[in-house]
Amino acid sequence: MKHLFIVSLLFLLVAGLCAPAVHAQNTGTVKGVCTDVDGKPIGQAEVTWAGVETGRKFTLKTNNKGEYFSLGVTPGKYNVMLSKDGKEIYHYNNFQVSTGDVELNFDMKKEQAAQAKGQGLTPEQAKQLQEAKAKQEKENTTVKSLNDKLNAAKTASDAGDFDTAITTLTEATQIDPNRDLIWFKLGDYYRLSVAKQTDPAEKQKRLEMAVADYQKAIDLRANSEAAKKESDDAAKTAAYYNNLAEAYAKANKVDDAVAAYNKASQLDPSHVGQYLFNTGAVLTNAGKVDDAIVAFDKVIAADPTRADAYYWKGVNLVGKATTDKTGKVVAVPGTEEAFKKYLELQPTGSHAEEAKAMLQYIGSTIETSFGNKKKPPVKK
Repeated sequence: MKHLFIVSLLFLLVAGLCAPAVHAQNTGTVKGVCTDVDGKPIGQAEVTWAGVETGRKFTLKTNNKGEYFSLGVTPGKYNVMLSKDGKEIYHYNNFQVSTGDVELNFDMKKEQAAQAKGQGLTPEQAKQLQEAKAKQEKENTTVKSLNDKLNAAKTASDAGDFDTAITTLTEATQIDPNRDLIWFKLGDYYRLSVAKQTDPAEKQKRLEMAVADYQKAIDLRANSEAAKKESDDAAKTAAYYNNLAEAYAKANKVDDAVAAYNKASQLDPSHVGQYLFNTGAVLTNAGKVDDAIVAFDKVIAADPTRADAYYWKGVNLVGKATTDKTGKVVAVPGTEEAFKKYLELQPTGSHAEEAKAMLQYIGSTIETSFGNKKKPPVKK
């Protein structure tokens, strides 16, 4: 056996010496490491090499360290793409492969930083990046100018100079007419300025301007990207409707005011009690007693501890009182209870004396809380 092994080995050596020489091929080796924006390896990804001149394509898999490697790559230009789960992560165009070892790493952290500086981008990408930067810079300048106007207008308003505040925010609308907050505050200053006017026509004009500005703010907000998001705070839009309703009320447009308050209630249920109370106040001032009572009942249902709702309900109920043949006041059911409930909740409240006077008017006893011993009626 040993003899045969030697013979076989000699045969192989002879055969090797007689074989024709194998000519070296002109190919290269490609390799690289793929890492994400956090510097972590991108494992189980695909690196596809597509020959620009030859059209040949081959795909390499990365290992868990993000490494890839291939021998026998024909020299030339390649478009190289890194992808994972069918989605492109990054690519290089016209990458030159020569003979020998060629390394091409996909360092996403480095590439992200380069892109932020505009490096390694196509002319079109560089143009888009430049346009985005210019747009952002313009936005920053605009926002600063508008904030300056808002602050100046507030300073004037706090000093009671509503005309200057109006002029300042009118200038702001010329800087950018698409900001809902500017129109909302402009509406506020028109509405607040009415109290300083003596000419009825001028008062009406300013209220109409306030209504128009509030509506402009509401329309802009409804069409804004922020309002389209579920996370957007609807309470802000509800506040717009609340102030719109107040302007309508001052202009004696009661139905419009009620409709605006109802819209505010729908948008912001957490403050429905306040909006319903405002509705009741408008209806009370308009002399719509029955509707006002309904509104205050809703306030009480929403918040049974709201004392002023009981007081104003009582005021409206007093308006429904009659007198008998002897001239005695006959209050409708619920009147006495409303005033007494107010006094129970707020014995020394801002309407306490009026509530007591109302109870005297309808011939009722005066109590500060339910369950107290009744006092004799106070004679008129």
